[in-house]
Amino acid sequence: MRNVLIASYDMEVGGVERSLAGMLDEFDYSRYDIDLMLYRHKGDFMPLLSERANLLAEIPQYASFRKSINETIKDRQLPIGISRVLAKTHASVVGMVNGIPEMGYYQMQLMWKYASPFLPACKREYDVAISYLWPHYFVADKVKAGKKVAWIHTDYSTVATNRQLDLKMWRKFDYIIAVSDACRDSFLERYGELRDKVVVMENMISPSYVRSMAKENMDQNPMTGDSRFKLLSVGRLCHQKGFDHAIQAFKLLIDKGYNKMVWYIVGYGGDEELLQELIVQNGLEGRFILLGKQTNPYPYMDQCDLYVQPSRYEGKAVTVTEAKILGKAVMITNYPTASSQVLQEVDGYIAELSIEGIAAGIEKLYHDNELRERLAFNCSNTDYSNSSELDKLYELMKPSRRSD
Repeated sequence: MRNVLIASYDMEVGGVERSLAGMLDEFDYSRYDIDLMLYRHKGDFMPLLSERANLLAEIPQYASFRKSINETIKDRQLPIGISRVLAKTHASVVGMVNGIPEMGYYQMQLMWKYASPFLPACKREYDVAISYLWPHYFVADKVKAGKKVAWIHTDYSTVATNRQLDLKMWRKFDYIIAVSDACRDSFLERYGELRDKVVVMENMISPSYVRSMAKENMDQNPMTGDSRFKLLSVGRLCHQKGFDHAIQAFKLLIDKGYNKMVWYIVGYGGDEELLQELIVQNGLEGRFILLGKQTNPYPYMDQCDLYVQPSRYEGKAVTVTEAKILGKAVMITNYPTASSQVLQEVDGYIAELSIEGIAAGIEKLYHDNELRERLAFNCSNTDYSNSSELDKLYELMKPSRRSD
């Protein structure tokens, strides 16, 4: 029996968290003893965790990373709170000097750097330690293990990080798993010297689970009785997902007379207030509708006429594959990894990544019933089960001597 640690942040609603739950469901517990380290035991997806994985107790210092700075200080984690203030200030100054408005990734790097002296090390030594969500400093610096594995879920060409800080961290891992070929390639454009460590393994998805959950009765689902042409997007309300572009694209369509369309969004996040303001400014109340956080998005997917992913960047969007599992026509924007997600006009449609491109793509698919039906048919007749992907991880976890 091999002892394995898997570390992540929490189980809030998101694609990464859903794929983690899926992986834990499929693990071979006859061969592996799994400890799960969540920095905070919080999130609507907590019930999805397999009971066969041993959920470790929260450690207050790490739990603070999923709290506000004020909460952290109130919890008497003063060194951590001060570290986070310093990180925020440092990142803001660097961003202003270099004209980079979004420095969230760099701020997280600095947070770990400044807080590291005050973070306890893991007491148990493991055969394998897996860090499932960046940044991976906990497993890199605070865990002893025979092998260390880290995951990449995003397109690295789109994030602003300090390369040297990141490289020092990545070198402490034996293997780095990317969720798609495109995700791997964008990572290696920045960290080509790590090529020998990188392996591709797709996110775990259970088609039978997605289809069964899609049939759950949702009394409060407004899409059920809506006779308009229904667009749907699912994702965190943040800059990455491009919902601000979606609102502006939808305004273009309404101005052209497409009044029998409606766009629903399932998700929550920090940009909710901004998006609500954009909806009002563009006069789209009742047409562009935020449905909020939904632990089960699949009945909404099941009701849509077209699933749209208007993202600025993705690693490999779990929601796109889930929509395809439900036999939906899918449109995504041409973010750098888009071609790894759909094959153009075979199982999806890739639109130009712009406000005008999103509008044009929707307009095309709205009018082209034959194309839309062909995309849906091809998706319905594709097998998206991928539990065999775990064999790749099992191979990496075989015993061997660490080189360092």
